[in-house]
Amino acid sequence: MVDFYPPTHPYDSGFLDTGDGNRIYYEQLGNPEGKPALYLHGGPGAGFPKRPTRAWDPEAYRLIRFDQRNCGRSTPHGSDPAADMALNTTRHLIEDIERLREHLGVERWLLNGASWGSTLLLAYAQEFPERVGEIVIQAVTTTRRAETDWLYRGVGGFRPEAWDRFRDAAPESERGGDVYQLLAAYARMMEDPDRAVRERVANEWLAWEDAVIEGEPNGIPGMYSDREMDDRIAFVRICSHFFSNGAWLEEDQLLRNAHKLAGIPGVLAHGRYDMGCPAQTAWELAKAWPDAKLHIFDDSGHVGSEAMTKTMRQAIEDFKHRK
Repeated sequence: MVDFYPPTHPYDSGFLDTGDGNRIYYEQLGNPEGKPALYLHGGPGAGFPKRPTRAWDPEAYRLIRFDQRNCGRSTPHGSDPAADMALNTTRHLIEDIERLREHLGVERWLLNGASWGSTLLLAYAQEFPERVGEIVIQAVTTTRRAETDWLYRGVGGFRPEAWDRFRDAAPESERGGDVYQLLAAYARMMEDPDRAVRERVANEWLAWEDAVIEGEPNGIPGMYSDREMDDRIAFVRICSHFFSNGAWLEEDQLLRNAHKLAGIPGVLAHGRYDMGCPAQTAWELAKAWPDAKLHIFDDSGHVGSEAMTKTMRQAIEDFKHRK
């Protein structure tokens, strides 16, 4: 099993102008002549980790990572009420990825992502399969209706007190419909001109996210709320915007189109006790994508485990010399 590499810091960074007022922050790490790999962060709206990487061989890989629209160091930031959420959709993000590929002169790259990052990764790969060499995913999700309904309502059966609080933060008239009505209520509240309202609503959303994950194997208390207030506001504003709109994806689109990934080898790693993203989706994706190998870990939830980390890192190691 490969050991961790020494911390690798960026050798290049910059902003990509999208032409519509958005600027996407990106970094490159490792070897400029190495195998290109793109990391897609979760959330949506979480931004990528601001720490160096140790999982990627700095001699073999040219790792690229970027902050998706309106989060991290990309501008305008989602905490700014003037940031136009209409310019932040799955379609915009797919176009940003392709624009970044062209800007950096990448012919084909390995894609790596987790949680929401896996949804975006799959959507991009199915549109541009000729640009994708390999795929490595942790915590598979496709953001279909059943998954969204589970995360923001169904799992409340395990955390009823936390879900009641999450639901009751919305206006009473918007609590009784389907999950999209509740999420749309949050999205509207996150557009309130009063920052105090946005802060309160963001904290309520993140309290729910924390409740879902903290009881899992290896769950981390306060994992989602442990960020600066501006980042909390941006995260919840972007999440509620995306999820209340079904991420602008047709139902089962990413599973139905998995055949477009034929010939692309993939490794999928998923926790058996992932409360936010049930393993059913990973199982269905692996069945629809014969070139993918699925690993399900009985000691893991959404956060992962030592065994899952080793498997993910070994996949990255195994792919580094594949042409």
